[in-house]
Amino acid sequence: MDFLTSLPGLGSGFLGYALPALFVFTVVVFFHELGHYWVGRLCNVGIDAFSIGFGGEMVGYTDKHGTRWKLCWIPLGGYVKFRGDENAASVPDNTALDAMADEERRLTLAGKPVAQRAAVVAAGPLASFLLSVVIFAGMFVFLGKPIIPPVVSEVVEGSAAADAGLQVEDRILAVDGVAVESFTDLQRIVTANADQELTFLLARNGEDVTVVAIPRRQELTDRFGNTQRVGVLGIRQSAQREDIVVKQFNPVTGLIEGVKETSFIVTRTLGYLWGIVTGRESADQLGGPIRVVNISSQVAAISFFALLNLTAVLSASIGLINLFPIPMLDGGHLAFYAIEAIRGKPLSNRAQEYGFRAGLALILLLFLFVNWNDINFLMGS
Repeated sequence: MDFLTSLPGLGSGFLGYALPALFVFTVVVFFHELGHYWVGRLCNVGIDAFSIGFGGEMVGYTDKHGTRWKLCWIPLGGYVKFRGDENAASVPDNTALDAMADEERRLTLAGKPVAQRAAVVAAGPLASFLLSVVIFAGMFVFLGKPIIPPVVSEVVEGSAAADAGLQVEDRILAVDGVAVESFTDLQRIVTANADQELTFLLARNGEDVTVVAIPRRQELTDRFGNTQRVGVLGIRQSAQREDIVVKQFNPVTGLIEGVKETSFIVTRTLGYLWGIVTGRESADQLGGPIRVVNISSQVAAISFFALLNLTAVLSASIGLINLFPIPMLDGGHLAFYAIEAIRGKPLSNRAQEYGFRAGLALILLLFLFVNWNDINFLMGS
């Protein structure tokens, strides 16, 4: 199944970075834009172009509906250009719209009722979430989910766990009221709550015991040399193969588990961003395209399924980011539509234009910031 990593010369050099990243970017972008396209077609909106990538066209064709499907040279995103749009960000071309006859205008996105416009815009992020759910569900159904029981096999001396009184053979049942099924569940809670007080419900010698611990923020390095600052409790689990149970799922339970996994990514991302706002987290962990390229290469070296997992994670993240109420993003358009629905009329063209300009400036600044982070990340790894 590891066909990407088995290709000649893919393990290192340009192809080792380019092909895994192209796979991830293309799949994530295609399904996000397909959401916009599909609902746009349902609402009878004319669609001029469906593009994977930006810049000059590399290859493409025009379908019977007049839509130009194309691959472009800069594979860092994509877009669906609806009739009546000025650009790839669905900014209305007011000059062209004013010159259109009523019948032609009704085929544009701007000429549709606000509810239909909102549905078309929201379909992109929803498609991203759906892709994440489906990938996770498929992996759970066909591969199962490895479960390492959350039983303490070792307590690190001087750690937060030792200070809290955790002991070998303690089984962790819940953390802050959240049930813990596996060691992975425990790690996720602990790593996301550095320097935060957590209450642990334990099973010890047939009795329930409650302890309070504060995971300590530490910098950890993975097998590829990447570093992260996360919460560490200071316990280890048994690494024996016989302790690992693979939990199997049918399509229904797999889908439910896929929803849970996608929800975890969304809540974890929101928690991290809120941590930046409150000063609890550092913004240097924010990454952009350069880091995605680097990580794609690393996980492709593990297996194709690891690359699929990264695709699902990135798809959920893209869906969430696009819902932020920033003009130029889907969430910015939805914010304008919400204002229009409340007022009974849209904001003035000038107000929308200023909003789009401010949104573009913010996105460009964020793009520069995350790429600066990525460069520092790679230089330090």
